Amino acid sequence: MKFISTTFPAHHYGQRQLRLGLQGDVSDPRTKSFLYILDILPRLQKLPKFLLLENVKGFESSSARNELLRTLATCGFKYQEFLLSPTCLGIPNSRLRYFLIAKLHQEPFSFQAPGQILTRFPDQDLEDLFKDKVIDKVGEASSSLSSEEKNLDPDIGPDCSSKKSLPKGAFLFKLETVKEMERKHDQDNDSSIQMLKDFLEEENEEMSQYFLPLKSLLRYAFLLDIVKPTCRRSTCFTKGYGHYVEGTGSVLQTAVDVQLESVFKHIEDLAEEEKLMKLSTLKLRYFTPREIANLHGFPLEFGFPDKVTIKQCYRLLGNSLNVHVVAKLISILLG
Repeated sequence: MKFISTTFPAHHYGQRQLRLGLQGDVSDPRTKSFLYILDILPRLQKLPKFLLLENVKGFESSSARNELLRTLATCGFKYQEFLLSPTCLGIPNSRLRYFLIAKLHQEPFSFQAPGQILTRFPDQDLEDLFKDKVIDKVGEASSSLSSEEKNLDPDIGPDCSSKKSLPKGAFLFKLETVKEMERKHDQDNDSSIQMLKDFLEEENEEMSQYFLPLKSLLRYAFLLDIVKPTCRRSTCFTKGYGHYVEGTGSVLQTAVDVQLESVFKHIEDLAEEEKLMKLSTLKLRYFTPREIANLHGFPLEFGFPDKVTIKQCYRLLGNSLNVHVVAKLISILLG
């Protein structure tokens, strides 16, 4: 056995669980499979040469992670931890995840970052990487993570610079703060990130099934993360996307010439029917499973069997990983 790649149930390490104090950590029954691997690893007659582990942000501050590092040290593995999002590869999707790569009794990694959790790949701006883009202590956020991803310091932009003020005359709509609007403005002006339009399918008649229901428009209009094809950002798509609206991923505004300000300004004063008429002009739809797969880095030949429903596609993609991020980690590990 040369290579072990693993992930395990991550709900109890997520940011929501941390905020609510619901983090079960090693006492959570869903961690048993992971703890079993840690238990048998030192007793194997022949250890694997390489390990790759993935989990959600939050795992880096858990007891399970500490037990993992102790086990790896006991077995003689050299390891490196990361907190990475596809945005560090120029992909307009936030999907921050914890990764660990480890190799057995071999030459050390070509880069040196002992005891640190890297938030960029080691070949990306090495000087900056070790100057201000590394987490030296668990829970201390790197400036290379967007405020949405690190959920700690919204005053630092994705380009590691201080926030600039919003353009003159910018309008705050929905339930957003000034800092949230500034973050989105900075992200959309970060030329190192591709535009969403590079990942979208052509609009056709079949797209009608992805438009948001009128009921959802009325109920969740002020909570939606709305992006245009020219945006350079989108929030993490979860397994509830397409079924639940709040917090499951961005929605696409296909009426690109309509200004959000003109729709949301004073909308709360309108009657229900008038609200619907205004919101409908945005032509909001969900990203299709193919588009999410594109953002995840799946090749064009990838597809789902015909019997798999759209809801099932969203669930599978919501539990997936970004192919490009994992491929680059494997390249570093085996290189």
